[in-house]
Amino acid sequence: MAADWKLKCNSQWQLGAHGVPMSDSVDWKSVFKKKPFQRNLLQNPSPYGVKHTIPPPEPHRSGMPPPPNQPPQFEPIGSFSGWETSTEVLPYDTSGIPPGVVVCQLPRYSWFSLEQRVDLKSEGLWDQLLDEFQPEIVIEDWYEESQLHKSIYQLDVKLLGADGKTVIKQHTYNPEENPKSSSHTWKKVSHVFSKYGPGVRYIHFLHRLKKRSMFDQFFNTKVTDSSIIIKTSKAGVK
Repeated sequence: MAADWKLKCNSQWQLGAHGVPMSDSVDWKSVFKKKPFQRNLLQNPSPYGVKHTIPPPEPHRSGMPPPPNQPPQFEPIGSFSGWETSTEVLPYDTSGIPPGVVVCQLPRYSWFSLEQRVDLKSEGLWDQLLDEFQPEIVIEDWYEESQLHKSIYQLDVKLLGADGKTVIKQHTYNPEENPKSSSHTWKKVSHVFSKYGPGVRYIHFLHRLKKRSMFDQFFNTKVTDSSIIIKTSKAGVK
């Protein structure tokens, strides 16, 4: 019976043809049912309810101004199940104001962070595969060109060891935008981890999105179609 599940896995993903180690000690029934290859391991990849194949919604005025002496709120609108979220309200930027000039209101910016940690063994992968074969790990994300600021998006992905803390490999991306650009579209971010070494057991995925509030206007930067996909190939083997 165990051999049948092994055959099913090999037929499903052509593991042997790609050189994937197929030890009899692996629970092939569990692997087949969890289907760890060629699928998105992130939960809720589009928390704002939009897709990159459709242009992002136009920004609009929403909400009410905060009461006097109360900082503006930076609450996102979406369904964020599966994500751990946090908000960092940033200090007012007065660097561009000449001495002696009085400004009645400045925009208030914040970072809204969404993060997940993926347990690779719980998703159906096994030690020998991760340590010896080291399949390609493909990261993809799409963020809105919101034009709120020159820095509107940051990505930080870490491959972690069995303790969930040791960083084996890391990829960060912090693009600088042109706020005066007239385009309003989705921008693709991608990265492939390969030859990352033995010991990887978790993936920590974090992206940060810039938000802005001024008077009764609240704008944010959206993301969509975030993904972590394990390939059945590795660098140099297709």
